[in-house]
Amino acid sequence: MLRVGLTGGIGSGKSEVSRRLVALGAVLVDADAVAREVVEPGTPGLAAVVEEFGEQVLLPGGGLDRERLGAIVFADDARRERLNAIVHPLVGQRMQELVDDAPADAIVIYDVPLLTENDLAGLYDLVVVVDTPVEEQVRRLTELRGMSEEAARARIAAQATRERRRAIADRIIDNSGTLESLLAQVDDLWADLTRRAA
Repeated sequence: MLRVGLTGGIGSGKSEVSRRLVALGAVLVDADAVAREVVEPGTPGLAAVVEEFGEQVLLPGGGLDRERLGAIVFADDARRERLNAIVHPLVGQRMQELVDDAPADAIVIYDVPLLTENDLAGLYDLVVVVDTPVEEQVRRLTELRGMSEEAARARIAAQATRERRRAIADRIIDNSGTLESLLAQVDDLWADLTRRAA
């Protein structure tokens, strides 16, 4: 089994890269998807988040109000650390279960937004960073996700710098150009991963 850590800042295009890798045959373990799963209604994770942050972080239907929780934790480092202390162990446990279910010879792509921030590079055989200039990240977050520029810049500032991410990369995918250029780089990466796995 080849374990590949995939990371990049918010709005970097990591999802596009992971989609292409799955289409080529990779097994994806998506930390964001797992993070949503472990705080679904009725889970111990959601109960712990509500105990810490109050019922103000719930939607009327009982689900987690991510926007409201995000506004709280991205404005306060201590609160963000508290949230991470609740959610990260649950995410780690669930991700391990997914890996245990993968074929023994799989190329497993771990899509981990906070790989750099949490010093997780050593867990992987290879770290791939999707790199995008900050101004392009801001443009994507405001135009494609409807964030205000201020909110976009706050999210970017809360993550590792480009330089810090690039420093841990075994491979950098440059996503400052066209989709075609991005996909060509991912195809080249896949060829390299299959060679390594063999």
